[in-house]
Amino acid sequence: MSEVFEGYERQYCELSANLSKKCMASGALHIEKKKQKLSDIKVGLDEAEALIQKMDFEARSLQPNVKVMLFAKLREYKSNLNKLKNEVKRIAFGNLNPSVRDELLESGMVDAFIALSDQRSRLMMTTAVELKQ
Repeated sequence: MSEVFEGYERQYCELSANLSKKCMASGALHIEKKKQKLSDIKVGLDEAEALIQKMDFEARSLQPNVKVMLFAKLREYKSNLNKLKNEVKRIAFGNLNPSVRDELLESGMVDAFIALSDQRSRLMMTTAVELKQ
């Protein structure tokens, strides 16, 4: 296996572990501190994604029998990264107050109903005009 790939792999594993710890710690923080922590985590996620891309390029340059093993590791790392991204989304948006969430959804439904009503009236007017001709 390539020493370069192993170096990237080691960096990724350390970064991933740190990001997981930060995600767990950010759940109990207040809003402003949580925003700052999430911003730091997002920067770390970008770094992790860059490391995965570097590992991918390095794996592609190796012999076919080694590629298979490294691509399996890369799939695992990509899956791990996606889980971390989903965790960040859950932390950022999952803690909305249910009443606020319901209110937002209801206002969207009212807007949709008004749009449908307007569209229905326009269709009826058009149909009436067409029937008169």
